Amino acid sequence: MKEPKLIPGKLFSDSRGKVIFNNDFDASEAKRIYFIENIDTDFIRGWQGHKIEQRWYMATEGAFNINLIEIDNWEKPGQDCKRLNFEINAQNFDVLHIPPGYISSIQAIEDNSKLMVMSDYRLHEIDDEYKFPIDYFVI
Repeated sequence: MKEPKLIPGKLFSDSRGKVIFNNDFDASEAKRIYFIENIDTDFIRGWQGHKIEQRWYMATEGAFNINLIEIDNWEKPGQDCKRLNFEINAQNFDVLHIPPGYISSIQAIEDNSKLMVMSDYRLHEIDDEYKFPIDYFVI
């Protein structure tokens, strides 16, 4: 199975100003784009993920703490699955690629943060949404 991967953005600056870019991110597989804005920095949105669908996350404002878990059994996953942690922020223009087989929890770590989410399937194109209670997995 593919591992989640952070695709780093870059910054170019000269006397005219700045250009922030991510030329290493290939968006050709994305079919759908939407934004997530958590109500505040205490709220954790999760656990939700996909067996087939892949996602790409990019902070467009603020910053986010993203936890990922590779699911071992989609009907009854182990509660102590390995957790990966990523922090992404709008200043870096990093893109977090989440391959199929992972669930995520999303927490804003700055007020008014916005997370752009890209998916390789259109809404309702497949039935591939899995949700687990936020306290299901052992920390």
